[in-house]
Amino acid sequence: MKKNVKSIIIAFTSLLSLVNYGQEPSPELLTPENHALVLIDFEGQMAFATKSGNINELRNNTAIVAGASKIFNVPTVVTTVAEKSFSGPVFPEILEFYPPSTSNYLDRTTMNTWEDVNAHKAIIGKGKKKIVLAGLWTSVCITGPALSAIAEGYDVYILTDACGDVSKEAHETSIERMVQAGVKPMTSVQYLLELQRDWARKSTYVQVNDLIKKYAGGYGLGVQYAQEMLKH
Repeated sequence: MKKNVKSIIIAFTSLLSLVNYGQEPSPELLTPENHALVLIDFEGQMAFATKSGNINELRNNTAIVAGASKIFNVPTVVTTVAEKSFSGPVFPEILEFYPPSTSNYLDRTTMNTWEDVNAHKAIIGKGKKKIVLAGLWTSVCITGPALSAIAEGYDVYILTDACGDVSKEAHETSIERMVQAGVKPMTSVQYLLELQRDWARKSTYVQVNDLIKKYAGGYGLGVQYAQEMLKH
């Protein structure tokens, strides 16, 4: 009898746990704590030749990624290439969330961030086995560190709509090459919402929705409408 009662209690407790917490999420999903973000060469000279997509959308997506990482305190590395002599300053959307005075930008000469001693040290120094990459250009400045990190045993994600290249073909072919090597593609809004995960997470709810309203196009207008008209 006691054994049956104990079994019932265990079953009830397990059921209650499922009701309160649901199933465990996949370890493939990103959380604010399990990854580092690397923003690579979002600079004027790199953007001038970027033709794989609309430059305004690229800037907005960059803002969503940078803003998301700031809201959720994701360990973030910002790198530039020949900033003073050729490529110029980073996008205003990076400056908004990561001003150079407090963000310790890492300037390089190497096209592959992973081959730069200081950048490599900064990235692996974050102590995360998942690395998320975004930047210009996809075929060089993203493919290089993505494949190199994979080779060192890291789990690598790329934010495809916050990357760009000199042509649509160059961009898409590079993504295909990286995916074949095990890199996981995702988009900027997906990144933001994967970090938020639960709208009951009130500590970031307002900031996330403000970021969406400012940079997420029609989605942002929908959030504004719901707040103003439906009082949602």
